Amino acid sequence: MGNVFGGKSRPSRVTEQDKAVLQLKQQRDKLKQYQKRITLQLDKERLLAKQLLKDGRKEKALLLLKKKRYQDQLLDKTENQISNLERMVQDIEFLQIEMKVIEGLKVGNDCLKSMHQIMSIEDVERILDETHESIEYQKQIDEMLSGALTQEDEDAVLAELEAITQGEDVTLTEVPTEPLPDVPELANKEPDRRLKKNMDREMLSA
Repeated sequence: MGNVFGGKSRPSRVTEQDKAVLQLKQQRDKLKQYQKRITLQLDKERLLAKQLLKDGRKEKALLLLKKKRYQDQLLDKTENQISNLERMVQDIEFLQIEMKVIEGLKVGNDCLKSMHQIMSIEDVERILDETHESIEYQKQIDEMLSGALTQEDEDAVLAELEAITQGEDVTLTEVPTEPLPDVPELANKEPDRRLKKNMDREMLSA
């Protein structure tokens, strides 16, 4: 019938290696269960053999011990198989990790190649040269400005910088270059004479 909602099924994230690891682990677990069951059975048969010897049934006890010996050998083989399965699982899981590392290195290598294609060595050298030229040009401008300003200009610049730092908008006034006119000395003394005459008149009238 297909998908009921008509959407595409998502691709499975389980890889063939994951399936193989799962199967190996399932086989290992079954062998361990078999090993545990046989071990319990051998313990019972050992006790049974002792009981048979006490009862004088030596041949039956001997046959039971032979069977036990055979099952002991099976247990040894089972232990070897479990070890092989566990080692195989570890090898596959380690190879999966190595594959992820290799894929990561491949992606990184492709990224570096694309970046090298975008910017070649010549481009880097050109940018460095342009940056060096810009720095040298700015240094020349700074030297020219520092040599052209007088001490008074330097003080005015520092004062404006201080005002800007404090958040004030300062408009510098132009300093007049023409000398101020001389004030006649007579004009300065005239108000004093008038004041003196008025004081004399007041004293005489009193």
